[in-house]
Amino acid sequence: MKYNFYAMLGRMKYINRWGLMRNSISENIQEHSLQVAVIAHALALIKNKFFDGKVDADHIAVKAIFHDASEILIGDLPTPVKYYNPEIKNAYKNVEDVSRDKLISLLPADLQDEYRDLIYEDEQTDEYRIIKAADRISALIKCIEEEKVGNSEFRKASQSIRDSIEEVVESKKMPEVQYFMDNCLPGFSLTLDELN
Repeated sequence: MKYNFYAMLGRMKYINRWGLMRNSISENIQEHSLQVAVIAHALALIKNKFFDGKVDADHIAVKAIFHDASEILIGDLPTPVKYYNPEIKNAYKNVEDVSRDKLISLLPADLQDEYRDLIYEDEQTDEYRIIKAADRISALIKCIEEEKVGNSEFRKASQSIRDSIEEVVESKKMPEVQYFMDNCLPGFSLTLDELN
């Protein structure tokens, strides 16, 4: 029997993000997922080292790699549409679950439970909140990069994402996110010479 799960994951590179925006730099969900995994790993380590956290940074990083895997089959629906109202949000979540189930079915039966844990999200966990925060930070980095090359198309999105991150820091009590915003995010505005 042949298992096509990994080949299907390889198609992440064909799903572009920010479909409603004029992009100077294209970004696909494979690139985005790696960046989210790196940031989520950092947030988890920051939480553990500076804020008495007890999360598994490595597991969070791996879950973050798969956080948009369902989009391989359904594409990247723009945020304003995805969250337009509760009915659309719930319907989209159901479509994502169908996509996740389809992906998992492409694995050998003995591996399906292992990947189910990685691909499905439990919104009540610290893992989910960290990955969601990393996802927002990644989106903000995209806005910063676009604005750096003079693309004003991302100005409003940048402010909206900053506001949502501030709300997460305050309402979810996530000082690790504020730490990253204060100490790590500024580097994304620098040139290569300034980084060195």
